[in-house]
Amino acid sequence: MATASRSAKSASKSARTSTRKSGIGTRIVLGEHRRETDSMGEMFVPSDALYGATTQRAVLNFPVSFRPVPQAQIEAHILLKKCCAQANAELGELAKDKAATISAACDELLAGFATPAAHGMPHPLMRHFPIDVFQTGSGTSTNMNVNEVVANVASQRAGKPIGSKDPLHPNDHVNYGQSSNDTYPSSMQIAGALRITERLIPALERLAKALELKAKQWDKVVKIGRTHLMDATPIRLGQEFSGYAAAIRLGIGRARAASAALATDMPIGGTAVGTGINAHIRFGRTVCAKLTKATGVRFVEAKNHFEAQSTRDCVVDAHAQLKTIAVSLTKIANDIRWLGSGPRCGLFELSLPATQPGSSIMPGKVNPVICESVMMVACQVVGNDAAITMGGLGGIGSLLELNVAMPVMAERLIESIDLLANACGMFCEKCIDGLALNEAEATATVEKSLMMCTSLAPVIGYDNAAKVAKEAFKSGETVREYVIRHKLVEPKRLAKLLDAASMTRPGGKGPGGG
Repeated sequence: MATASRSAKSASKSARTSTRKSGIGTRIVLGEHRRETDSMGEMFVPSDALYGATTQRAVLNFPVSFRPVPQAQIEAHILLKKCCAQANAELGELAKDKAATISAACDELLAGFATPAAHGMPHPLMRHFPIDVFQTGSGTSTNMNVNEVVANVASQRAGKPIGSKDPLHPNDHVNYGQSSNDTYPSSMQIAGALRITERLIPALERLAKALELKAKQWDKVVKIGRTHLMDATPIRLGQEFSGYAAAIRLGIGRARAASAALATDMPIGGTAVGTGINAHIRFGRTVCAKLTKATGVRFVEAKNHFEAQSTRDCVVDAHAQLKTIAVSLTKIANDIRWLGSGPRCGLFELSLPATQPGSSIMPGKVNPVICESVMMVACQVVGNDAAITMGGLGGIGSLLELNVAMPVMAERLIESIDLLANACGMFCEKCIDGLALNEAEATATVEKSLMMCTSLAPVIGYDNAAKVAKEAFKSGETVREYVIRHKLVEPKRLAKLLDAASMTRPGGKGPGGG
């Protein structure tokens, strides 16, 4: 991207050192800032900033969390502006040269974002998108931020000063046929749908395959099942892991449903209150067609713009699916940390990869830290779901013709997607792939389990089988030893009844006859 400083120099009349106050007491040094105006008057903007007066006003108005709108949504908003320009040109609403200029500026910004930032650091371009998440509830400040940046990139490309609004005006051209009230909800849906498709679903696919591989490897390992944390009938370790894999496969379906919920009711085209004032009647559907072509995700204009703009039910719906994925992950992570507990005083059926020392005081201790990290991610996702639900409530976020809690809902949505994707990748790489079976520990408890008596119930009756379990526990015998000693079942038949592997197959002797 062309540097901002080149145009900033021409924008600054001199390098004067006089100062003045602006906003909440910010010290302004003329020469480091430029004067700009918006509909509310004059503002001083950093000379090399690609944003303008309206953005600077919002920066000063909302010093709350110092967390900017997520990069994923900024990129989605820029992409939306490009598609809006193309649609307006196609429909004869915007001069083709203006639309081409908008598209080129958006492409330059998107190409800049495509260059990765340093690990764990904000992308350098994000300094031009500084507005706090906790801003105007419609996202108007961010919409104008993007309009101003696109216009100023166009000015740079044309060799004109930043802030000159030449060749593009932020409102008249970049925002043509649009309102913050339909662009911001649209960009949050674009960001969510793309993030789920590009990041979360692939991460879930990898995790499902890793779990399926373990299920296959350990399919013949018969161990004791546990219900209520108490001994139950035998199960194969592969069956346990097949359940985990199935949960993630269902999660993939939920992720796809979440993406579809976001992509199939796009508010764009509704403008201010859903009526489509100042926009071509085919604008919304044309923009969605452009988005679909650009991303490969099928975006569809809302059937009813009044619903699409006055609620964020699609986001509440989508995030509920993400919450369910998080809950599934807690089940798997918690089971694995239980199965790996020990090594001497726990279950220790599995050995979890040792990733780091587990204690600052107990030498040699190794903890299930990856499982714990996954569990904490789930806690945050559930918390995000509460914030999104509250933001969607009537009287809080959804008020008459517009939802006014969109920025925080969008941030929580994107964070949940990223957390789940990152957690799945970490869980797979640092835990599931390296799980090792302690076969002797896993299989040793089967014969000792008093619940082996379950397969005797159809032969000697439930009450007698319960008596066997109680008496064997008192005497310290296994079920097999007690039955043989008391000659309750003929030995050959007993061997068949107490075949642990057969109890794990359909039709095996067990509760309800299998």
